[in-house]
Amino acid sequence: MRHGKKVNHLGRTSSHRKALLSNMASSLILEKRIKTTVAKAKALRKYVEPLLTKSKSDTTHSRRTVFSYLQNKESVKELFGSVASKIAERAGGYTRIIKMGDVRLGDNAEMCLIELVDFNTLYTKDGAAAKTKTRRSRKSGKKADGAEGESTTEAKSVAKEKPAAKAKKTPAKKKSKK
Repeated sequence: MRHGKKVNHLGRTSSHRKALLSNMASSLILEKRIKTTVAKAKALRKYVEPLLTKSKSDTTHSRRTVFSYLQNKESVKELFGSVASKIAERAGGYTRIIKMGDVRLGDNAEMCLIELVDFNTLYTKDGAAAKTKTRRSRKSGKKADGAEGESTTEAKSVAKEKPAAKAKKTPAKKKSKK
């Protein structure tokens, strides 16, 4: 039984597992999408998401920390360059695992795609990221009150126009009856 064991060892020694995850993380950063097994993808997500969070602050310390995990200059450069600028707004959940439904012929392992969320344009409207506010605060309520004030003045002006239009129509009806 695996009570309280959080790490999936993937049937490898510690050094082999670290090398595997490092290489897969580098490939994911460079290619933006890789095909792998579901077990490896779930282990990779736990490995790479803290690195993506670390890349948001571009300091020498964070670069060295990430390089100690990835061991690849090109992937570190790509991570702190284009990837960090795209994920700057996101609070977490930088990767997406898409199960493919097919299995590998040799060992019948479930296959999946793991990708960086912000680099897939299929799930966004018109290829542009839709910016939505997920967190609410009291400050936004004050802005909403101001917006309500504008909408009420517009409603009053529309209400004033409607009775005038009705008044014009009613005399025309009376004239036609005579």
